[in-house]
Amino acid sequence: MKEIITPLTDDIIEDLKVGDEVLISGTIYTMRDIAHKKIAEILNRKKRLPFDIKNQVIYYCGPTPAKKGEKIGACGPTTSSRMDKYTPLLLEYGVKGLIGKGERSREVKETLKKNNAIYFSALGGLGAEYAGYVVSSEIVAFPELGPEAIYKLTVEDFYAVVINDAEGNDFYEINKYH
Repeated sequence: MKEIITPLTDDIIEDLKVGDEVLISGTIYTMRDIAHKKIAEILNRKKRLPFDIKNQVIYYCGPTPAKKGEKIGACGPTTSSRMDKYTPLLLEYGVKGLIGKGERSREVKETLKKNNAIYFSALGGLGAEYAGYVVSSEIVAFPELGPEAIYKLTVEDFYAVVINDAEGNDFYEINKYH
């Protein structure tokens, strides 16, 4: 088990290999479909983003509302492939880590390698468990989107597995017949 702290550096990324289990601490940002589209539009218009994405980790998640006394509601991963059309652009602008579930397109895997970035998988079905890793949360963009707003999460020991490393390796391809 490797412990890593965000924002991600090249040294951290280069040390991570397919299949590594990690505990992530620091800041991660939630983004789902609509937020990706809005961020892509801002980048394409060369406008300023509502937060700095350089070296950051994006978590494909739309948290449920927090119950009284809690920092966040359930916050499990969503299917990553839905964001594939926007991911290369975000990687080109400096995003270094992605967390979701499921396989990625060839284009995303190539762009991860080109930009020295990494894709992690969180475990589906454990949204309530992942909420326990959240130390704080705040909406940083698009509050009108409700659960699809962009949240800045501070996490501690957030469990994930490296699926696509910066060398172009793919956990699913390597383990396809095992």
